[in-house]
Amino acid sequence: MPKARKNKRKIPVTVAGPSDRSLQPSGSSSRPQATRTVIRRFHVLIKRQTQLQQQISRSRASDDNAAAKSELAAVEHEIEELGGLEEYQRMSAIGQDKDRGGGSEKVLIGWLRELQVPSTLKEKSEKLRLLEVGALKPDNYASCSTWIDVMPIDLHSRHPSIQEQDFLLMDPTEHREKWDAISLSLVLNFVPDAHDRGRMLRLAHTMLRATGLLFVALPLPCILNSRYLTPEHFQGLMAAIGFNQVYTRWREGGKMAYWLFRKSPAPPSSTYQDQLLYQKKTVFRQGNRNNFTVLL
Repeated sequence: MPKARKNKRKIPVTVAGPSDRSLQPSGSSSRPQATRTVIRRFHVLIKRQTQLQQQISRSRASDDNAAAKSELAAVEHEIEELGGLEEYQRMSAIGQDKDRGGGSEKVLIGWLRELQVPSTLKEKSEKLRLLEVGALKPDNYASCSTWIDVMPIDLHSRHPSIQEQDFLLMDPTEHREKWDAISLSLVLNFVPDAHDRGRMLRLAHTMLRATGLLFVALPLPCILNSRYLTPEHFQGLMAAIGFNQVYTRWREGGKMAYWLFRKSPAPPSSTYQDQLLYQKKTVFRQGNRNNFTVLL
């Protein structure tokens, strides 16, 4: 007769004591939907935090400031309750794990290979100088170390090999035409102010060498479900800055949109109306939409 098996009580994989958490593999206890929900909430809170901080700095009326300061305290408390920026970065890193499809660097590497960049650099005995903005891992491009020389930076570094640096505070004179390529993967959507997003793209144009490459990755709703931004409008805005689109990839029902742009001379705006097109919000869609946009 077969031996009777003892019924052992199974422990849920989501349960771990404080001493066990550091031993869990990244992403093992966070479902994709839960991760995206937390990240979206962080984006909403940080955007509102910036708006309130600006409102307080501009307002002189104590009554207005009191209400804004009260709301700001509540927003900052919720950010801390969610774990602060450290938790946001952890969630974002989970989204880059191999069991979630890997990071967007795979898309950029694939496009660079299509452009024959590795073979061209090999002939010249050179490496591609890549500035990776918003890097959550130090080794995203380790597999391409023979032809890519990467400098990863982030607002709050989680690794000694990632330089702690605000891209918007980098010296444009020191970095003028210094980089062969710049990666802004899931970076623009984290910048709270629409004008700062535009300033970031202009700064990237300044820092890239002639014909340098700019890689941009955004959540797909930023262009397909935005009240103020469409794929065509975004491409026109990039052209106004001085970027020609080389590749783009996204699909209906997907989660991400990717672009590769090549730097070209910034075209002068021909009319005042052309400038207004990208300096003010234009409503393209009605209904239940998000408010993401980029302004110059």
